[in-house]
Amino acid sequence: MNIVTIIQTRTASTRLNRKVLLPLGDSIVLIKMLERIRLANTIDKIVIATTTNPEDDEIAYLCELIGIDYYRGHPTDCLDRHYQAGKKFKADAIVKIPSDCPLIDPAIIDKVIGNYRENPDSWDYYSNLHPASYPDGNDVEVISMSALERAWFNADKDFEREHTTPYIWERPDEFNIGNVSCETGEDYSDSYRWTLDYIEDYNLIKLIFCNLYKKYYWFIE
Repeated sequence: MNIVTIIQTRTASTRLNRKVLLPLGDSIVLIKMLERIRLANTIDKIVIATTTNPEDDEIAYLCELIGIDYYRGHPTDCLDRHYQAGKKFKADAIVKIPSDCPLIDPAIIDKVIGNYRENPDSWDYYSNLHPASYPDGNDVEVISMSALERAWFNADKDFEREHTTPYIWERPDEFNIGNVSCETGEDYSDSYRWTLDYIEDYNLIKLIFCNLYKKYYWFIE
C-alpha cells in the first residue's frame, strides 16, 4: 500500500507571515518539522504541497535543495491540492499533516498511521482529531484516495475546499471514520498549544528547541 504523507505548506500567513521559513535551532521551522516526521517508523514518501503563487517559489527551491518531492497547486483550494498531489504520486491513501507542527510527536504519527495500516479496508478516514485529545500541534489525518476523490468531486462549500477534510468527517453516515485518543484518557487539546500560528507560539517553540533539542539534529538527505 502506497501511503503518501503530504505537508501542506505556503509562505503567506495572515497571522505569522513566512512562519515555515523562520529560523529554528540550527535550521528553519520546515526542515526541523521534516526531521521529526522522518523519525516516525510508519512514514514512507513525504511530499510538500505548496501553491502556484510566486512567493512560494522559495518553498519549491528549498524542496529541490534538500531533495524532497513537492507539488504546486491551488492557493486556497487545499482539497484539490491534496487530491492532485495524491494522484501525482500514485497514493492509495494520503496522510495530511499541516506545516505548523514543528513539535509533532513521531510516536503519535506512528499510532495513527499504524492503526490505519492494520485494517485499511475498514477506514475511509482515520485521525486523532475527532474528537481531539492530544496537545494542539499533533494533527495527523489519514484519508483513502477513494474517500478523498469523493470529497473532491462533491464538496462545494469554501470551508470544505479550504480545509480539505470537513466534507468527510462531517458525514459519518457516508464514510467509515476512526479516531485515536490520548493514551492517558485525558483531553489535552485545549490545555497545551504546540502549534505555530502566532509570534508567542514561535517564541515558545524556539525556547524548547534551544533548551531541550540536540544542537545538530539533521536527517534530511
